[in-house]
Amino acid sequence: MYGLGEVCPGVEVEPGTNLLVAGPPMTGKRTLALEILAHGSRRGDGAIVVTTKDGGEDVREDFREMLGRDGGAPLGIVDCVSKQQGMNPSPSDDITYASSPKDMTGIGIQLSEFLQGFYKDRGVQRNRILLHSLSTLLMYSNLQTVFRFLHVFTGRVQSADALGIFVIDSTAHDQQTMSTLQQLFDGQIEVREGEDDRSELRVKGIGDDTDWRPVVGR
Repeated sequence: MYGLGEVCPGVEVEPGTNLLVAGPPMTGKRTLALEILAHGSRRGDGAIVVTTKDGGEDVREDFREMLGRDGGAPLGIVDCVSKQQGMNPSPSDDITYASSPKDMTGIGIQLSEFLQGFYKDRGVQRNRILLHSLSTLLMYSNLQTVFRFLHVFTGRVQSADALGIFVIDSTAHDQQTMSTLQQLFDGQIEVREGEDDRSELRVKGIGDDTDWRPVVGR
């Protein structure tokens, strides 16, 4: 089982689970998702981040800062941003580069390489995978293309007995788009702005649905 940590106390999910983190902008979805990965990293789980919004080095820095002294579990980042912005970065052990968020074939290959490297070469059998953000993919490709890509991506999470976390700005898309994509996920963490500008979340579709409650640390 994969625990979700302090952001969702007491919530555990089966290996192979895919979760959608959905909510408006500026409600802390990225931080929440990274915290779920960090919770696993502190326990030796591998962490893989596919980032379509922030550069790979920024993601690595934020993640290491979140872990503090608890770092050490393997981290892999697929950066879909830097090359598109005209940079020419060199891949490293923990950051590889796709040409753009449209390069879904390249993203899938690099994800598989990280998973294989963690599982076979480093003996890490529990892995957490974050894709931030689906909204960026939908800016560059149509819904049908993104759906097909995510169908393969979520299937890869299942076959690896990993935990998949996928972030989307719910207010950026119509209800049909949201309903179509939600079919791919086992459950959902909904985030909203609550009272006193504090973010709130609730969990749906995995175990017992929870009531809205403040996000820890916000």
